[in-house]
Amino acid sequence: MQHFLRHARARLTAALALTALLGLSCAHLAHAADEDGYDLWLRYRPLPAAGRAALAASATGIDAPDDTPTVHAAANELRRGLAGLLARAQDAIPAATQPRAGTIVLARARLPAGLADASAVRRELATLGADGYIVRPARIGDAPVTLIAANTDIGLLYGSFALLRQLQLGVAPEHITLLEKPALPLRVLDHWDNLDRTVERGYAGESIWNWWELPNIIDPRYTDYARANASLGINGTVLNNVNAKAEVLSPAFIAKTAAIAAVLRPYGIRVYLSVRWSTPLELKETKTADPLDPAVAAWWARKADEIYRSIPDFGGFLVKANSEGQPGPQDYGRNHADGANMLARALAPHKGIVMWRAFVYSPPAQPNQVSDRAAQAYDQFKPLDGKFDKNVLVQVKNGAIDFQPREPAHPLFGAMPATPLMMEFQVTKEYLGFATHLVYLGALFQETLRFDTRAGNKPMTVARVLEGAQAGRVGGIAGVANIGSSRNWTGSTFDQANWYAYGRLAWNPDLDSRAIAREWAGQTFAPDARVVDPVVDMMMRSREAAVDYMTPLGLHHMMGTGHHYGPAPWVDDLARADWNPVYYHRAGKDGIGFDRTATGSNAVAQYAPEVARRFADPATTPPELLLWFHHLPWDYRMPSGRTLWDELVAHYDHGVAEVDAMQAEWQRLRPFVDARRFDDVAQRLAQQRREAQWWRDACIAYFQHQSGLPLPAGVRAPAQSLDYYRKLEFPFAPGHG
Repeated sequence: MQHFLRHARARLTAALALTALLGLSCAHLAHAADEDGYDLWLRYRPLPAAGRAALAASATGIDAPDDTPTVHAAANELRRGLAGLLARAQDAIPAATQPRAGTIVLARARLPAGLADASAVRRELATLGADGYIVRPARIGDAPVTLIAANTDIGLLYGSFALLRQLQLGVAPEHITLLEKPALPLRVLDHWDNLDRTVERGYAGESIWNWWELPNIIDPRYTDYARANASLGINGTVLNNVNAKAEVLSPAFIAKTAAIAAVLRPYGIRVYLSVRWSTPLELKETKTADPLDPAVAAWWARKADEIYRSIPDFGGFLVKANSEGQPGPQDYGRNHADGANMLARALAPHKGIVMWRAFVYSPPAQPNQVSDRAAQAYDQFKPLDGKFDKNVLVQVKNGAIDFQPREPAHPLFGAMPATPLMMEFQVTKEYLGFATHLVYLGALFQETLRFDTRAGNKPMTVARVLEGAQAGRVGGIAGVANIGSSRNWTGSTFDQANWYAYGRLAWNPDLDSRAIAREWAGQTFAPDARVVDPVVDMMMRSREAAVDYMTPLGLHHMMGTGHHYGPAPWVDDLARADWNPVYYHRAGKDGIGFDRTATGSNAVAQYAPEVARRFADPATTPPELLLWFHHLPWDYRMPSGRTLWDELVAHYDHGVAEVDAMQAEWQRLRPFVDARRFDDVAQRLAQQRREAQWWRDACIAYFQHQSGLPLPAGVRAPAQSLDYYRKLEFPFAPGHG
């Protein structure tokens, strides 16, 4: 019932917000001041005059229960937000010692005396856990107030941000009624940030963590980072790259980590560290890294004790092991459970956790052997279901290859009921045009979370798997951060939406990606339909456009070597077969696509039987995944009636046309967006248009060469020869770790 109520209220709130958006005047947009994007979705710009008048009566003061750091942060955020929305100084929103008309009252489980319906509030609080909150109009004695109630300080902070979100969207205070709690207890951002401040797969400048200056110099940006994450309910951050360095566990870096933890703590954010499996061996403090060696286990236990002395609420470790050359327990003939459990036992006395990544693929047994990389994580982890300690979570990428523009959901979801799983999404766009291309990832996240695994031969979405619906083993969610030192945090305005969408779906995986886009657009630009409607339209078509001009119909991993920038479907000379794009598309005179059915790798059998049967037949495989599961002849007849070759070319053309449409849509928004952000987005869309054409032309030229087929009637030939595209080089592409 509470699950239903949470989402029913979310839908009601979204409907109210939409009504408000459609009704607001945006005359105040005509001369919008330039913005640099630093404020993200926490801009708190003045409402129109009518909205300010309505809000003023409901924001006469803030009554907070005490001055703990978290409640202090909540009250400060309310004061900052209300002052901005009302165009007042912050000290014009006073602290209230007694509730009076218009007071915003923050109350923990001990509710204020005189609260009407207090027994109903207590019943609701009993269902909300540590992070949930209530926001609603209420009465204390004769005074109408806005109540924010929660069981804990962090619940009050989350409720304060939720109230401000609705107010920014123009919802009248008397219409705001929220009863929410997160679906998942662990909601984490993973920073692939190196200790020298470079960021692997980062496209927004250097790392925000200035390790050189820490622990004695604290950048105020850390607090704003914490505010932004807390506004979404994100409650953990992994500070360093999964390709970790042993030095991060040295006393000096533990002190630096402790300094960051102190800033993030009031905002409910725990810090975690990625650790290198061979750390004690590399530091010459053990003779091996074998997880079953008592000396190794003792070293990790001592190191955990050392960390928790400095950071009592340290979250735990993230581990990448036996993947892409990283050391791990398999180096000693052990398995992933042996390794994860050894670390878990070191952390268990401190209530820490291990997030053990399932992104693994092994070298082939023989130099030229070709297996199916998509099948390897399942093959290694499925037999270990139920063998991990209770404080281990297995962290699984959304798809079985590597954050592609489109992948089917990973077959491990639904296949490990006795093991808590974490979803790993990539918020940074390694394979999706970096910060140059406008690609809204909310649609991708939603597609995966709603994938029906059919585990147990019944409806079982990935979201329900994460929530423990199979066997009560509740997991979590992680997102590879797209944050850097760029003034606007993410390198482009629209990439802020991906951070936002990730956080909102981490809190509630059932939210709709379009509704999230509306929230973000209303807060980031203005709560006005003339802005929100076209911006959301662009966002919602952007991911499919990118799939079409990059990897349509289930193609995957056709990007340039190493940096993953631009098209390179012809690459066939890398050291490992499964690093080469030709391994994935297998285009030739006979057709195109990777056969994962029983006549090929049979990776389709890793899915539940009902799903496997659907994917095993090209006639029932969704067209958008066709070439992921099937190698088909060029003249295979598609549902559209076109041949596969004609359909492939049509998708490439459609992708380019969609970018044209986004450019035109953005140009119409010039009167409503400040010049600085407008010009930046316009330049990026122009670059995206050039690169979409490049993708289209290079891929069509290559696949035409492979197929030997003429272009469909009326289709324009690529602008350059295939040889031209093959010779392009990009030696300093960003973000290549």
